[in-house]
Order: sequence, then C-alpha cells, then structure tokens
Amino acid sequence: VQLQASGGGLVQTGGSLRLSCAASGRGFSDYAMGWFRQAPGKEREFVAAISWGGGTTHYADSVEGRFTISRDNAKNTVYLRMNSLSPEDTAVYYCAAGLSIGALLGPNPGDYWGQGTLVTVSS
Repeated sequence: VQLQASGGGLVQTGGSLRLSCAASGRGFSDYAMGWFRQAPGKEREFVAAISWGGGTTHYADSVEGRFTISRDNAKNTVYLRMNSLSPEDTAVYYCAAGLSIGALLGPNPGDYWGQGTLVTVSS
C-alpha cells in the first residue's frame, strides 16, 4: 500500500482544514488507518485512527471533539477534518496504515506511511 497525504496549508487560529490520504495498491480496506503529527523539535505523536470498516475511531485527547477521522474505502482514501485549529496544531501530518487501531497505538504503529503534509496555524 502506498499512501499520499495532501490538504495541508496555512490557516488562522480557529480555522479548519481537511487532510486527505489516498492509497494505491491493493488492500486498503484491510487496514486500520491513522493520522500522526510531528511538530518542530518534538516527537511524532498519535492524532487519530479508524478501523478498517470505519465503525471504530480513536482520538488523542488533544484533538478529541475538534478533529474527525473518516474513510471512504470505495475511494481508497482516509480523511482528517480539523476544526478550531490552534498554533499548537502546527505540525507535519502523516497518515499510516496498520493492522488494527491497537497496532497504530503501539510502539511500531505503521506498516505503511505517507510522506506528510504541513499544517501551519497562525496566531
């Protein structure tokens, strides 16, 4: 599975963005999908994950209620809708595919990774 993230950009505090992660190759619907982010000078952190069928989601406390992860298996795409953005959300956002949400939360979270898309939130 090859992943291509897009949708990042510059947005003001309080604004919204929607990230997309398009998958190519076979087996997208077999994988749980996750979003991670890495801010400058910080370690990568988990943001959100969704099960292979889309019925289960999990969020980091820092984004719960503001971000929504979804997927369209017919389009081989996973999305991250981000609302009420703040400068603390500034980071490179990566999508990843894993065998389960549990795997995405583990120490080696992703079997496959996208290249990242930069989100910058101005104050």
